[in-house]
Amino acid sequence: MTKLTFAAHPFLLGFDQLERLVERTAKSGNDGYPPFNIEQSSDNGFRITLAVAGFAEDDIAITIEERQLVIRGRQSDEAESGRVFLHRGIAARAFQRSFVLAEGVEVAGARMENGLLHIDLVRAVPEKTVRTIRITKG
Repeated sequence: MTKLTFAAHPFLLGFDQLERLVERTAKSGNDGYPPFNIEQSSDNGFRITLAVAGFAEDDIAITIEERQLVIRGRQSDEAESGRVFLHRGIAARAFQRSFVLAEGVEVAGARMENGLLHIDLVRAVPEKTVRTIRITKG
């Protein structure tokens, strides 16, 4: 029995890359840390906000890998040296969060503010074009 995928449908020509993106997204096992919000900031703008209390700008790396936005955080060991915790309720573990970006979506910038990491995204609006295809005689 052959596996029928949605990209194999005759009306979805050239969407096999979309299927790979869906599979990659399903495999990214995010555990819920750190919590995040996604909001629409304008008609073609979005903002991802991650709660990264305790992390400095140097502790966080933001990369784009094959249309996938990857945010990694790891606190330096220097911050922990010489400290004795009687209770530790603030999570300080390393994390990785991934978001698949649609084609045409670019990262406009990132900034830290009050323990929140804001990543602004912009979707480029493609020009609407009409093209006439000439029919030639066989």
